[in-house]
Amino acid sequence: MLDHGAAPPVEESTTRKTSALGALTRRKPVEQLVAEGGQGEGGSLRRSLSMWQLTMISIGATLGTGIFVVLGDAVPEAGPAVTLAFAIAGLAALFSALSYAELAGSIPVAGSSYSYAYATMGELVAWVCGWCLVLEYGVSVAAVAVGWGEYLNELLDGTIGVTIPDVLSSAPGEGGVINLPGLVVVLLAMVFLLGGARESAVVNTIMVFVKIVALVLFCAIGFMGFKSGNYEDFMPLGMAGVGAAGATLFFSYIGFDAASTAGEEAKDPKRDLPRAIMLSLLIVTVLYVLVAAVAVGAWNWKDFDGSEATLAAIMNDVSGQKFWGTLLAAGAVISIASVVLTVLYGQTRVLFAMSRDGLVPKVFGKVNAKTGTPRVNTVIVSLFCGALASVIPLGKLVDATSIGTLFAFGLVNIAVIVLRRTRPTMDRTFRVPLGWTFPILGFVACAYLMYNLDAITWVVFGCWMAAGLVFYFLYGMRRSRLASAPAVAETSAEK
Repeated sequence: MLDHGAAPPVEESTTRKTSALGALTRRKPVEQLVAEGGQGEGGSLRRSLSMWQLTMISIGATLGTGIFVVLGDAVPEAGPAVTLAFAIAGLAALFSALSYAELAGSIPVAGSSYSYAYATMGELVAWVCGWCLVLEYGVSVAAVAVGWGEYLNELLDGTIGVTIPDVLSSAPGEGGVINLPGLVVVLLAMVFLLGGARESAVVNTIMVFVKIVALVLFCAIGFMGFKSGNYEDFMPLGMAGVGAAGATLFFSYIGFDAASTAGEEAKDPKRDLPRAIMLSLLIVTVLYVLVAAVAVGAWNWKDFDGSEATLAAIMNDVSGQKFWGTLLAAGAVISIASVVLTVLYGQTRVLFAMSRDGLVPKVFGKVNAKTGTPRVNTVIVSLFCGALASVIPLGKLVDATSIGTLFAFGLVNIAVIVLRRTRPTMDRTFRVPLGWTFPILGFVACAYLMYNLDAITWVVFGCWMAAGLVFYFLYGMRRSRLASAPAVAETSAEK
């Protein structure tokens, strides 16, 4: 006889599957994200950053190794058409920047695209996005630090006539044992960040001015050696080369989203974050295209292959003396250090937001009451990034950073569309124009650039994502703060 009071085994199984699916798709309400802004274990972040400082953070995180170092890797891929590759990468960044600006004005919190995904597409997608940001910011810090060492050697050679030997300035496999300069610059950035966000922002602003002056100086000197014949064979490797260079150069635009990670330390985030993101991207793109155009005009594109401290070498060649190259190297040493500082800042704030949600250990969310900063978080991240910078070659780091960033940017474009459908009447201080057009174009552009990355980069990315998913299912999914209040999350998500 059948027991009508018992639930059939099939239905019980279905219930469990639905429950598991609900855990993966649970969304964190926008109101809850904003209400928790700045709150951490043992203290709160301080709102001390103005629109100008946010813009400088964004420029500081963007303008650096991409133009000072990675340009030398991209020119052999695209030839003189590297200027077109910069424009393509910049256009892809622009579409995503518009989406970032809308979401930053609507959800002004520290987690950047991780928080945006949590509010729109659910916890699993948010975790994937956050894990990509860990790859983007963490590996980017290491890549920038490696590039810093090249210009440090150029500066030392031009001033005191000595350089750091390869055994102490190159990664294993590139003739060295450890990249000591890469480790040192990360640790210096850590010291500044431990002092507080406002103090770090002041130092960064000074560094940003130095790097802009250095690039303007390069254009002025480099233009004197401009040869129109260097542009005759504009696209020697075809559009395939331009696409490959564009994918590499997208690394140069990583960082404009750093302003969005400061959402909980901005004085007026709803107004200032969108402005800072768009203004910084405009300034950076103009400088990139101008510098690339002058560099290729001054040197034949084939001469870039294998070059180090490329811009300094061009200035030395054009001027016929080492003084100008040494001066540029000094500017590069200062300016690239600002990228390490601001990107490291962004990494710590993303982990801070993820820790507050319970998806990573609480230690990343502890705030020092005296400085208003996540100090333990900063030390852990700095040591990890410094270790990467000391042993991994630049090229491997650049492509790994690019693919993580492109994936996260693609999700941000989708998040704009989802939030407009689910919360159409929500207050937005900035709206992406032309409806869904730009977010869709942004997603397509990110997918195109990801397609142009090489196979080994995809393998590394796949392994990274697999490791992240294992961590989420074993730790984050079970410790998520939303897991203890699913009904609240579901109700709020329907508003």
